[in-house]
Amino acid sequence: MNLTPKLLLFATFVLVMLLMSYNYRKRKKRIVCFGDSITEQGNRGSGYIKKLFGFLQMEGLSEKYEIIGSGIGGNKVTDLYERLAEDILSKGAEIVIIYIGINDVWHKLQNKGTDVASFTSTYEALIEKITTAGIKMLLCTPSLIGELNNHENLQDEDVERYAEIVRTIADQYNLPLIDLRKSFLEYNLINNTTNVADGILTTDGVHLNEAGNNLVAKEIWNVLAPEIAKV
Repeated sequence: MNLTPKLLLFATFVLVMLLMSYNYRKRKKRIVCFGDSITEQGNRGSGYIKKLFGFLQMEGLSEKYEIIGSGIGGNKVTDLYERLAEDILSKGAEIVIIYIGINDVWHKLQNKGTDVASFTSTYEALIEKITTAGIKMLLCTPSLIGELNNHENLQDEDVERYAEIVRTIADQYNLPLIDLRKSFLEYNLINNTTNVADGILTTDGVHLNEAGNNLVAKEIWNVLAPEIAKV
């Protein structure tokens, strides 16, 4: 049977759409961890992202879901906003886990941090863009800068302030919250008996050691697992 050019074009279009639909259904659903160097390191070795994939495997979900690390050292909330389209929206993520805020506070020591108003407005703009794309989100509070107990670290007050901003945004947008700040403080009160500045959950007061990666993975999974069932 000879097809006219119009019919041939239409048949080609239908075939392409069917193939795209098949490939979309076939591919694994994507969970993207979006953040700074903590997330970047979490995608290496036995980092928390690797441990999250281990949870997927244990639950028999690794054939349906993949976890992608999208962390860049030094990133602040403005950096996440600027690379959102390329690193999240264009990659077809179903769930995004946002873990940002440490550098926004830490870099204030070099006058390169993010003030409260800019952090809040940029974070909200980030949330709204991801919401418009129909992607689910989980928000992590910034954890800590220094592991001394009883709010003795230099930037404790500021880290707590920014953690509270994330809590408020999660409540405002009705988004699942992973309160790492709270979990880290509670863990250190029990385990940091000699009140050292690092070495309990971190290697340097910020970046995670094995125990820190275990804690972050566990806290994220406790919130992520119920959300996976909804995707």
